[in-house]
Amino acid sequence: MNKKILIDIIGIELIALVVVIGYKLSPMLLPKADVTIRPDPACNLQQQACAVTLPSGGKVELSMAPQPIPMVKPFEVTVAMSGFSPSRVEVDFAGIDMNMGYNRPQLVERGGGRFSGEATLPVCITGYMDWQATVLIETGSERIAVPYRFSSGSHE
Repeated sequence: MNKKILIDIIGIELIALVVVIGYKLSPMLLPKADVTIRPDPACNLQQQACAVTLPSGGKVELSMAPQPIPMVKPFEVTVAMSGFSPSRVEVDFAGIDMNMGYNRPQLVERGGGRFSGEATLPVCITGYMDWQATVLIETGSERIAVPYRFSSGSHE
């Protein structure tokens, strides 16, 4: 009887540990934002840089090179900002219809409000993929998210 109680207590403690770890990691996997700004859906990242104006008056522009954005090859991601000074900038790449794993490079400050880094998109077995590249900006007082959408590959 004592052995069964001990096993039950250990099981409850393991469940509690999993819940605490999940709670602590959830902001990393599912980032929360204080402000979410939707860019113009007509802007195509495969052809040009796309920008948004923040309610506070600042501006955020995302660009990727080369264009079109290559699959399974590194490419440059640049976020240019004006009107505020971020402390951290990341871009989270997520498949719209298919989970393609964790892909969130942290960008390095290059000066003049520019942050850049390298990213690589995995190839989808269908050859075509809809993506969301969410720019995550931490300013110290708030977290801003700008979710840009684009497609890669062809429907063939």
